[in-house]
Amino acid sequence: MSTPTNQIVRPAGAGHETLYVLLLCLMILAVAASVVAWRHESQEVSTVASHQLDARRDLSASEQGIYADLRVTLDEIHLLRQEQQALPTPALLADEGFAPFAQDASSVSRGSHAWELLQDQAYFGQSQSPDVAGSFLMRLTAGDDEPDIWLHRGKALKAPADLADSALESAGWQQIVAQFDAGVTRQQRH
Repeated sequence: MSTPTNQIVRPAGAGHETLYVLLLCLMILAVAASVVAWRHESQEVSTVASHQLDARRDLSASEQGIYADLRVTLDEIHLLRQEQQALPTPALLADEGFAPFAQDASSVSRGSHAWELLQDQAYFGQSQSPDVAGSFLMRLTAGDDEPDIWLHRGKALKAPADLADSALESAGWQQIVAQFDAGVTRQQRH
């Protein structure tokens, strides 16, 4: 019989392999961090003047709906103006079914605005429910492609006699501006 011999078996060089794997992980993380830093888009914060409102951030849902309707209806107003050589009346726009001039369930839920034509150059929509949506004023000139829309959230408001910017500002009207930037869907409120 032979006597058993004790042999000590040492592990393979796993320490070096672990070091190589860790270095590879660090290198992958460094490359990923540099790609992220290189592709980073700066976020420009756009501000509006004190007499202006941002259409996305500063309007209620009802006001946003009326604002969008006014912008969409503008094309039809231009077409009707070319046919009649004058701005169409709110009654005609309501008869044609154009929002927000038409009196339907949507207009009732958005403040039941009573629309009138001012000086053949602007539409004034007085809100019957100022707590739901404020009153609107849409000024138009002959070559306007973009409407100039103003909002006033006051109660017992009368149609403005002077449609100049300074007169509207001093009477408490605020101009609605639409700004389209990268922050449309990435907005964070604190």
